Amino acid sequence: MEINKIAPQRVVSLSYSLTLNNGELADHASEEQPLMFIHGIGQTLPAFDEKLDGLAVGDTFSFTLTAEEGYGEASDQYMVELPKNIFEGEDVPADILQIGAILPMQDQDGNPMDGKVVEITDSTVMMDFNHPLAGEALSFEGKVLAVREATEEELDHGHVHGPGGHHH
Repeated sequence: MEINKIAPQRVVSLSYSLTLNNGELADHASEEQPLMFIHGIGQTLPAFDEKLDGLAVGDTFSFTLTAEEGYGEASDQYMVELPKNIFEGEDVPADILQIGAILPMQDQDGNPMDGKVVEITDSTVMMDFNHPLAGEALSFEGKVLAVREATEEELDHGHVHGPGGHHH
């Protein structure tokens, strides 16, 4: 396969816009500040990778992923009622609880996750831990700007190094 085509373990640089069903622009990357990722190692949605596979530098793309191909449908199992007192204490800002606020939390194993405050009562807080784009079809339009082989170090670390990527 040609080196300038997208394939697993290659660093991809692209510009894109992500639009939701209601026409809202949810995300974008410009040619000046492109999205850079190592293709096929789980940094992007599997269906996103599949749609880009084989495209070459200069190619444009336009596709829509269903909610199932994206972040899945919103689920009630990710709606969690928590005791209000866990949001109180001297280390917690007094105004942290606001409807719509996105709060950094941890699951029972200590993994970071964001939750959205959806309801506050005298004793409980209802949090939504669904991905913010759950239930949404995701429409992407963009252009492939560059493709190169990932270095061994990038593959070992699981991210892009150098300009536009992660620096140590």
